[in-house]
Amino acid sequence: MTQGQIDRKRVGEAVRTLAMGLWLPALFLVGLLFSYLPAFHHPAPHHVSIAVAASPATTARLQQELDVAAPGGFTLRPTAGAAKARAAVLDHSAVAAYLPGGHHPRLYGAKADGAALETAVRQTFAAVAERTGHTLAFRELVPTVPGDASGSSLLYVVLACVVAAYFMVITMQRAVGFGRWAHVATSIGWGVVVAAVAYLAAVYVVQVIPPNPLDLLYLFLLTQAVSLTAYGLVPFFGGFFPGIAITLFVLLGVPSSGGAVAAQLVPGFFGFWHPILPMGNAVDALRSVSYFGNSQLLRPTVVLCAWTAVGVTLILLGYLRHQRRLAREAAGQTMTEYVPGPPAEDPTVMLPEPVALAPHQHHFGDEEPMLTGRVTDPSGQPLPGTTVTVIDTHGHQLVRTRTDRNGEYAATGFNDVVAMVIAIMPGRPAAVAQLLLDPATPVNQDLVLGAPAS
Repeated sequence: MTQGQIDRKRVGEAVRTLAMGLWLPALFLVGLLFSYLPAFHHPAPHHVSIAVAASPATTARLQQELDVAAPGGFTLRPTAGAAKARAAVLDHSAVAAYLPGGHHPRLYGAKADGAALETAVRQTFAAVAERTGHTLAFRELVPTVPGDASGSSLLYVVLACVVAAYFMVITMQRAVGFGRWAHVATSIGWGVVVAAVAYLAAVYVVQVIPPNPLDLLYLFLLTQAVSLTAYGLVPFFGGFFPGIAITLFVLLGVPSSGGAVAAQLVPGFFGFWHPILPMGNAVDALRSVSYFGNSQLLRPTVVLCAWTAVGVTLILLGYLRHQRRLAREAAGQTMTEYVPGPPAEDPTVMLPEPVALAPHQHHFGDEEPMLTGRVTDPSGQPLPGTTVTVIDTHGHQLVRTRTDRNGEYAATGFNDVVAMVIAIMPGRPAAVAQLLLDPATPVNQDLVLGAPAS
């Protein structure tokens, strides 16, 4: 290879390294600029539902007037009297109630839907009243708790749960010896903890939502929707997992959630994602439980459960896919090159390499041994100092160690691989065993070396 070829190879490797290291920060940069800025820079009403205590004819005339002032901004529906209009706000089927009669038309609002949305509705209907020479009287019908003056605190409660669930999936990749079902169990347990901490902090420490234990259920469902779906995506997207997860749960999830700015005020693209993504449904559920008497909970409940079910399904499919790959590798039918184990969810968090451990010296917090065993002679006497090598089915060395004074060895860090364990001592026939090394199932493999050659 010439010097020029060597230089070009080095440049190419440097470019690939930079691309692999910078694609995720670049996604954050572009995603935040082109999701948060378009969503939040100019809130404008879109199809905001208003209950009007008036006849259909009066409501239709008012609708025409609003369509001129704010095209597509409001959807008015007539109700039979003021009580029905106010009830529509209380059961969350309308954002506000408008009573147009008399010299002082009245507007009933719900700050619990978000202060920005209430302000937009109030300003619009105040302008309508002024054009007819009247003064709008406003009454708050569903206020937020005093600690949530902007009506946006639910966003931060929900976001805390999303981030905690996502990073749990990433950091748990360091847990050597944890298989898929251990990951699922950890997800459930961590979800309980996160939901409880978020609820207690929001209700009793910061006091931004009223106490209602039903909130715990929806916070827990949110953590499972995120963590199980995130973990289920790993086998199918590998190192590109962070971009997909961040896009779904943060770059699209936050601006479409309706937490910071109501979904009726963001552009239609983000409004489309609001009833689909977990964050938007969690915000809607918490609002309903906290302020609207548990009304309109069907869709958030179904969607959060559906995301959880999708996550479980992806995990099962990934497990079956991986088992088929291991079967092909063991049979040696279609494998032509080494296939690594499932990648870490985040390229900055890599799985540990296989390493040797000291037998019987495991302490709390240390990596659990995945492969243990004892090497003896035919009479059962231990053989200290025996070289034990673990290789994959293509001859790649995974780890090498020596037995201790009791003839024992230990190793860990394997990641779902069919391997050969070879014990060698000079002057004796070698011993070989083929094993499936699965993080979920520690293996003990004793080996017997033949008698010394005469």
